[in-house]
Amino acid sequence: MPDRTRPIRKEICLNEQELSVVRHKMNQLGTRNFGAYARKMLIDGYIIKVDYTEQKKLAAAVSRIATNINHVCRRINSTGHFYDADVAELKARQAEIWELLKTRQREEL
Repeated sequence: MPDRTRPIRKEICLNEQELSVVRHKMNQLGTRNFGAYARKMLIDGYIIKVDYTEQKKLAAAVSRIATNINHVCRRINSTGHFYDADVAELKARQAEIWELLKTRQREEL
């Protein structure tokens, strides 16, 4: 296997209880790849799993407000007018983003 990126092979032996513990820890991380799990644990000694749920919600909210801003700008450029409803919607989206930020900050403190 000369084309492998990791040509050095190491093997370990486990009993049933040790294998069960390893599988349980892998399940907690949501990984099935034993080689990747073992390399990370041997090199670093720990694995940090980060939950990006709130960041994804925030990114989606920012994306929605950016889309709304583009719509309003196109409408203003084509008609020369802006509407109070559009401004109110933008303010509502901005309030949604601020609320997500405040919630995230409260959770981190």
